[in-house]
Formats: sequence, structure tokens, C-alpha cells
Amino acid sequence: MGAQIRVYRQRIRSVSATKKITRAMELMAASRVVKARQSVLESAPYTHALTRALSALATHSNYKHPLTSEVDNPTRAGVLVLTSDRGLAGAYASGAIKESERLISDLRAAGKEVLPYLVGRKAVSYYKFRGREYATEWTGNTEKPQVERAREIAERLVEDFLRPSEEGGVDEIHIVYTRFNTMVNQEPRVLRLLPIEVVDAPDEAGHDGSLLPLYQFEPSAEEVLKAMLPRYVTARIWTCMLSAAASELAARQRAMKSATDNAENLINTYTRLANQARQAEITQEISEIVGGASALAESK
Repeated sequence: MGAQIRVYRQRIRSVSATKKITRAMELMAASRVVKARQSVLESAPYTHALTRALSALATHSNYKHPLTSEVDNPTRAGVLVLTSDRGLAGAYASGAIKESERLISDLRAAGKEVLPYLVGRKAVSYYKFRGREYATEWTGNTEKPQVERAREIAERLVEDFLRPSEEGGVDEIHIVYTRFNTMVNQEPRVLRLLPIEVVDAPDEAGHDGSLLPLYQFEPSAEEVLKAMLPRYVTARIWTCMLSAAASELAARQRAMKSATDNAENLINTYTRLANQARQAEITQEISEIVGGASALAESK
């Protein structure tokens, strides 16, 4: 009986130590997600304004830039998959990977060869474990994305998009990321990045239905378009990375809270079992004492 009590107490100590870790991780994720949400909100106006400017520019210009030109018969497609470097975030990484698998399946069904670009160790591990090929990888600091990394990714994607498919390039590029809606709602999304669709507004209307502002372009609309389109690609990737980071932290906070609650339930269960075992041990000791006293009385 005493050995059983020691086992329960050891388990209580072990679960209590785990609870401290999960609680600390929950608090860290909660503090970081506030800044991540703020970063998402702060990046939205810039991306929105850039999109409106490009829409107005493309509307008033007949110049066809390679980044906005559709391929008649696309044969190769690139898919940028944004996941996490670390686990312990529930189904965050698996949700993005599952959405990318659905997209890849649809692209292959359309007769296109797919070239994955991976962000985050979870996506890299997924592909390496299954022996699948991919174009390249970027890992490190998915919780705290850097604009330099977004620019690096954009340069590689634009370079591959401008290269002919016969020479290893791609005809279109999609992004799979997790969109941050609320603290309890994040959903995997697919966004077509290239070729860019900046004109989404007949009758001089913007993306949100409002009138496009009037711009004066110097030195020319074509030169401005050449300079702005690569920045637009970087801005879209940067916005997706920020949203994915906020989603990762929110998912980790929920997962760690759930783990902490489960640890508390286990501690309560083991404490009750230990008390029951101790009570049974005390009852047995009392029974032995009473039995011994009765035997002594009878011997007299």
C-alpha cells in the first residue's frame, strides 16, 4: 500500500512540473500575441494603400508588366507554404499543411507540375519525412517574422516567376497561410500571389468599391509600375507572415491552456487516489491494532 502511495505522489510531482511549463508557455504566448495582432493591424493600411495605388496605375496605363501577365497554358505552379518552426500549437501547422495538400492536389488535377516553397521547420520535416522534393526552405523566427525575410522570399519567387518554365521557372505562385480572424478563430487560406491581379475594379472603383484616387506619376506610369510591383509582392508576403505569426501564437496559447487544465485534472485525480490509498492504509493499521488488542484480551 505504501508503494502505491509513493507512485501517486511521484506522478503528482511530475505532472505539477509539466503544469508549470505549460502555464509559463501559455503566458508567454498570451503576451506575444498582443504585439502580433497589433503588427497585423498596422500592416493592413500600407498594403491596402499600395493595392489601391497599383489598381489606379494599372487602370490608367496600358503597360503590361511581366508580373501581371497571364500565361496562356500554365504548366508549372509554385506553392509557398507558411507553417511554424516549433510545435505545441495544436493543429496550427497541420491545418496549413492540409490546406496546401488540397491545393496541390487541385493544381495537379489541372495538369500542372507543382513546386513547393517551404517556410517553417514543420513543413520541412513533413516533406523530408515523406521523401518529397521542394524548391527551397526558410526557417527561423516564424513567431517573430522579419521584413528582410519577406523581401528575401519575394525576390526568390519573383525570380522563379520571371524565368521560363522550360528553364525551371513557374507560371503562377500561390501562398498558403493561416489567416488571423480572432483569438479563437484562425483559418488556413489560399492566396494567388503571381501573376498579380491589381485591377479588380471596373468604373474606376477600388477593391473596396470606393473610387480610385487620382495620381500623377513621375517619371512615367510604366517606370512607377516597375518599381512598385516587386514592393507589392513583398508587402503581400509580409502581411501573410504577420497573420500566420499571430495565428501561431493564438493557437499555442489555446493549446497550452488546454494542457494546463488537463494537468490540473490529473493532479486532482492522483491526489484523490493517493488519499484513498492512504485512507485504506490507515484503516488496515487500525484493524490490525484492534485485532491485536482483542487477541491480547482473549489470552488473559
